[in-house]
Amino acid sequence: MIALGLGAAVVFTNFASAAVPEATGEQVVTETIEVTGVFDGANKRFIGGGALGDGGQDEGQDALFELADGATLRNVILGSPAADGVHCSGSCTLSGVHWEDVGEDAATFRGTNATVVIEGGSAAKADDKVFQDNRGAGGSVTIRDFEVSDFGKLYRSCGNCSTQAARTVRLENITATAPGDVLAGINSNLGDRLTIDGVTLVGDDIELCDRFEGNDTGDEPTKIGSGPDGTSCVASNVTGP
Repeated sequence: MIALGLGAAVVFTNFASAAVPEATGEQVVTETIEVTGVFDGANKRFIGGGALGDGGQDEGQDALFELADGATLRNVILGSPAADGVHCSGSCTLSGVHWEDVGEDAATFRGTNATVVIEGGSAAKADDKVFQDNRGAGGSVTIRDFEVSDFGKLYRSCGNCSTQAARTVRLENITATAPGDVLAGINSNLGDRLTIDGVTLVGDDIELCDRFEGNDTGDEPTKIGSGPDGTSCVASNVTGP
């Protein structure tokens, strides 16, 4: 994909698309694949079919992959449609996972004391969120060596879940290519802590973080600030416009 800026002819390469390896095959998924232990897709492309194949933006969709606590998903390409991507019921590792066209969310995290690691991989065409964090207390999310383009938010700590908690997230060595809204949305009033260490921004108007007043009532959370504040959002080694 190529995005053309208005006025001056500015061209931004879609880094996330460029990062996707050539698919070694393709599989249509009509029922969620449940993963315990390690699932290595050998860079096969998986796309939704049947009830998983409408490509909509509705909340509450089923995932193509459901990871049990402690599971690892690696070397997988999620094509279009991708339903609700990947669900982690607890701690999980996503290594070299690429989303060519994010559906509702690329991945959703749940569980208490859950440690989530996303290493390598890429995501593109996320109308809203890439990674949705619904975890309870404890644990952390680390996203490193990841490329994202054409997105709303790379990460969002749930702003209105019925059970809330202070969530810790770290972004390391991220390349974010416009169009994009913000790297991360956090709930500073609930004790969320975001650390950004190493990010390259390609193109204009990508914020590092938005700070919200989260709630447990289901109401739309209120945005209370933007940008690093040195407490809930701390950033270093940022390059780009």
